[in-house]
Amino acid sequence: MSTSALYAGSFDPLTNGHLDLIERAAKIHDTLVIGVINNVSKKSYFTAEERVDLIRAVTKHLPNVSVDSFSGLLADYVNEKGFNVVVRGLRVSMDFEYEIQMAQMNARLYNGCVETIFLMTKPSLSFLSSSLVKEVHSLDGDIEGLVPKAVKDALDKKKID
Repeated sequence: MSTSALYAGSFDPLTNGHLDLIERAAKIHDTLVIGVINNVSKKSYFTAEERVDLIRAVTKHLPNVSVDSFSGLLADYVNEKGFNVVVRGLRVSMDFEYEIQMAQMNARLYNGCVETIFLMTKPSLSFLSSSLVKEVHSLDGDIEGLVPKAVKDALDKKKID
């Protein structure tokens, strides 16, 4: 059976933790779509288009990975596009409580058989979050090694503008 997987998130910005999960998920699924959630009620640092472009730039070495954006319910997007796997990342135990609740709600909303797969982050990246990266960067802290170079460059450019 062929797997068409979705890894969705805001990715504002994409971190090396996200990239690690993308690379690992790409190895175990036939196709992997990175779904950038465009939540219009949430103030994002980067626009959805900027996030899509950045993710495309840092995943171009992965031939079975593509990037798209969507708004609304994850389950609606999954049903519309026909994914049979949803990939979610777990950093700490608190993530599991939230993610299992979301996975169970989404399972109720999916049309057909869609499996949610949880991937654990590498321990060396388990502290990493987009919010933390933005905060450290805004206070002139060193984010080298926490985000891909293209993302760091885009963050630096935003700070100057």
